[in-house]
Amino acid sequence: MSVTRKAVALPGEQALHAIGLDVTQPAPNTSTATFPDGGAFRIEIPSVEGPAALHAVLSEANRLGVPLHRVSQGSGVMMLSDAEITEMLDTAAAAGIELCLFLGPRATWDIGAGRFTACGGVGARARGRDQLGQALADAHRAVGLGVRCLLVADEGVLWAVHQLRVGGELPADLSIKVSALAGPANPASFRVFELLGADSVNIPSDLTIAQVAELRAAGSVAIDFYLETPDDLGGYVRNYDAAELIRVGAPIYLKFGLRNAPNIYPSGGHLAASVVDSARERVRRAHLCVERLAELGLLAARSPSGSRVMPMPRRFAAPPV
Repeated sequence: MSVTRKAVALPGEQALHAIGLDVTQPAPNTSTATFPDGGAFRIEIPSVEGPAALHAVLSEANRLGVPLHRVSQGSGVMMLSDAEITEMLDTAAAAGIELCLFLGPRATWDIGAGRFTACGGVGARARGRDQLGQALADAHRAVGLGVRCLLVADEGVLWAVHQLRVGGELPADLSIKVSALAGPANPASFRVFELLGADSVNIPSDLTIAQVAELRAAGSVAIDFYLETPDDLGGYVRNYDAAELIRVGAPIYLKFGLRNAPNIYPSGGHLAASVVDSARERVRRAHLCVERLAELGLLAARSPSGSRVMPMPRRFAAPPV
C-alpha cells in the first residue's frame, strides 16, 4: 500500500510548471492509517432505495468494472418491508458488498414547523422520546433481519445504538455510520462522534483538503466523503480531489451522490423510474473517478472486495447503570 504514502502530481501541475506558474502550496500531512485489511479507500454508492435500485447498481457496476464495497439507503428502515430488506441483504451478500440502512423517522419529516425556518430547526435529528424510541425500534427490526450496518443522523441515536451494542442487545459486529446530515466540520466534533460510537463518519463535502487532514488527525474512524453531492447537500463535484482525499483522509469511503437529480426521499413506487435511473448514474459517476484513480496507479490502494472490517475506535467510558 505504499502508493498511498506520498502525494501524486495534482491535476494540471505539469502544465502550470510549463507556463511558469509554480504556485502549488505545501501539501497537508499524509495519513498513514488504513482499514484493517490494509486498504486506504473503499467505494460506496448511496441512495440505493430498494431491491430494484440495488439490482441496477450491481448490473451497472459489473458492466463498467466499478469495484463496490458498500451501498447505503436514505429513506429509512421504516420505508422498506421485511421482504424488501431480506431481498436486499441476499442480493448484497451474493455480490460481496455491505448494505447500510438509515434509522428511523427524522425531524425534517415530522410535524414540527422548525424545519421551515431559516436556521433549519433541529435538522435531521430525532425529536423527543418517540422518535428516539422509533429509531431504536428500527434498529432492532433491521438487525433481526440480518442488517449489520445502520445509518444515523443524530448524536443521541448514535450513542443509544452504541450502548445497546455494548450491552449485547444489538450485535457486536454491527457498524454504525453517521450521515452527512449530521457531519462534523471540525476536529473536536469528529472525535466526539467517534467517542459516541461511530464506526464511519460522513464529513461535509465543502471541507478543504487541509481541513480533511485535520479531522483525520483527530480520530481513527473511517471517513465517508461525497465526491459528488445531491443539490440539497451543496451540489459539489470533486472527482479531481479523489487522490488527495485518499492521501490525507485514509481510511476513507468515496461516495457518489448526484447533482441535478430529483429528491427521492422517502422513496416509493411513484418515484421508481427516478430511483433506478439515478442509481445507475451514480455508478457511472463512480466509474469516472475509478478511471482517474487507475491512471494514477491508486486502485491497488483500495480494500479487497467484500471487506467490511472497520478500524479500532476510541470510545467514551460506559455510563453507570
